[in-house]
Amino acid sequence: MNNVQLVGNLTRDVDLRYSQGENANAFARFSVACQRRFKNRETGEYGADFISCVAFGKTAEFIKKYFQKGSKIGLTGEIRTGSYTKEDGTRVYTTDVYVNTAEFVNSRSGGDQTQDAKPAEDPNGFMSIPEGVDEDLPFE
Repeated sequence: MNNVQLVGNLTRDVDLRYSQGENANAFARFSVACQRRFKNRETGEYGADFISCVAFGKTAEFIKKYFQKGSKIGLTGEIRTGSYTKEDGTRVYTTDVYVNTAEFVNSRSGGDQTQDAKPAEDPNGFMSIPEGVDEDLPFE
């Protein structure tokens, strides 16, 4: 089974594009910085992994609309590997997380880091969906 769960911060703004042709589809590329579990013995600081991610369709548009550089995001997806040959003949190997779902994640201080949408947290720990999002959600 190939299943990935990530929680981290976007390292740059989401790059949303559309495929060419009659059945154009949205796709988004971005990377997420995920903090490691343990501190580095030498520096006493947590390291981070920078994970390359790709999302498609409504999920891609949702991420572009509600998240920007620095936003905390929760993702599920799967790891995809690939390769291609550059013009100079060099073989390049790639590893990406293909995103299936994305969700808002509050920081430890309780505040959401997104600027466009600020979902409120209820006493039970659930986050409400921002106004006007119901028709834009990436699931049915």
